[in-house]
Amino acid sequence: MASLMEVVLNPGEFCFGDADTRIHTLLGSCVSITLWHPRRRVGGMCHYMLPTRRLPGRAGQLDGRYADHAVQMFLREVGRHGTRPSEYVARMFGGGNQFPPAQRRGRAPDVARDNIEAGLALLDRHGFRLAETHLGGRGARRLSFDVATGEVELHATSRQAS
Repeated sequence: MASLMEVVLNPGEFCFGDADTRIHTLLGSCVSITLWHPRRRVGGMCHYMLPTRRLPGRAGQLDGRYADHAVQMFLREVGRHGTRPSEYVARMFGGGNQFPPAQRRGRAPDVARDNIEAGLALLDRHGFRLAETHLGGRGARRLSFDVATGEVELHATSRQAS
């Protein structure tokens, strides 16, 4: 039997693996999406920081720091495995506001809210079925995703999320 590969995702990273993979991350205003294919027992996690890339990057190069790029990375893996988005169980976590509203100045962007909205819209647009969310609120979240079972273990420092 193969040994379990433990992966820790930092902000902007992406991982897609098989049943021998467990992925962990820590979230604040960032968002993670997990995808799991129950029959094939493959899946992955992203940890994006911003909804979209505003400045052009290198042509054809995806950057996991951005929600739109992270979903494209998922779509690449879905295609590589000969599967369809609708076959996956999708979950989305994070987008916690790290600063009280009184600390936001003027028209400062609400990164957490923008991250949540972008992720929800992208999953819907590409046909992923969203099975669970734990979004918004305040504080951090620690996630562990076991690709063998599809289980996500969540530890949150706030109960204000949905």
